[in-house]
Amino acid sequence: MISFPASVSSTPAVWRGTWSTGARELPEEAALALTYNRITHAVMMATPADCHDFAVGFSLAEGLIAKPADIEEFEVVPVQNGAELRMWIAPHLMEQLEKRRRRLAGATGCGMCGLESLDEALRPTPKVPEGGAFTAADIMQAAASLAPAQRLGQSTRAVHAAGFWQPKSGLWAVREDVGRHNALDKLHGAMALAGVDSGDGVLVLTSRISIELVQKAARMGVRVLVAISAPTALAVRMAEQAGLTLVGVARQDGFEVFCGGARVVR
Repeated sequence: MISFPASVSSTPAVWRGTWSTGARELPEEAALALTYNRITHAVMMATPADCHDFAVGFSLAEGLIAKPADIEEFEVVPVQNGAELRMWIAPHLMEQLEKRRRRLAGATGCGMCGLESLDEALRPTPKVPEGGAFTAADIMQAAASLAPAQRLGQSTRAVHAAGFWQPKSGLWAVREDVGRHNALDKLHGAMALAGVDSGDGVLVLTSRISIELVQKAARMGVRVLVAISAPTALAVRMAEQAGLTLVGVARQDGFEVFCGGARVVR
C-alpha cells in the first residue's frame, strides 16, 4: 500500500528574546477523496496517514457499510495535491449510497460539511449498550495515557488525537490527524478492522466535545467518552439521549462528568 509522509520538516525563524533559526515538524495536510466504485462521495482535508483506517471508519460512521468486510477492495491512488481512497462495495450497497449520495468538501475541523438539511445534521443517534463501569482512577489513567502516545502531536503541536483505553491493557491504539473528526474515524476503522470491542474501554479525545463526535462515538458503541476540553450544550443533550457517559475537562487535577455518571464509580 502506498505511504505518504504524515509530516514535513521546517526551519522557521524563532523569537525568544533574540532571533534564531529553529527546527519544526509540520503536519501534512492533503485532500483525500473517498470514492466508492469510482464515484466520489466525499473529499476531506486530512493528514495522509492510516488511510485504510480512515476509509473504513468514515464508511462505518456514515452508515455506508455495516462491517469492514463490506469493502471488497481498497486502494490508495496518489493524485495532484492528495490521493483517492478507492473502495469497491457490493451493488446493493452502492444502490443505497446513490439514493442518498451527496458531495461534501470537508475543510479541516469540519465534521458536517455538505449536509443538505437540519434534520440530517441532527439525525437520531443510536443508543449505546447498557452497563459498564469505570473508577475515577480509570478515567484519570485513560486521560493521562493519550499525550505520551501522540508521536505526531509531540513533534508538531498541531494535530488532534483519538485513543481507546482499556482497564486491563491500557491504551490500545491512538490515531492522529489535523482534523479531530478524522482522527476519530481513523481510530474507529482501526478498531473495527481488529475486531476490538468498543464497549469495554474508554474513548479519549484531545478536543472539545461537539455533537458530531458524540454521534460518531455512539455509532461505535462506546459507553464512555473522555476529552480534555468541555462539551457543547447540544453535545450533552445528544449524549443523554444516546445513553453515553460524557466526561470533559479531564486534566491532571481531575475531570467533570456531564452525563451518564452512573458508569463512573465513586
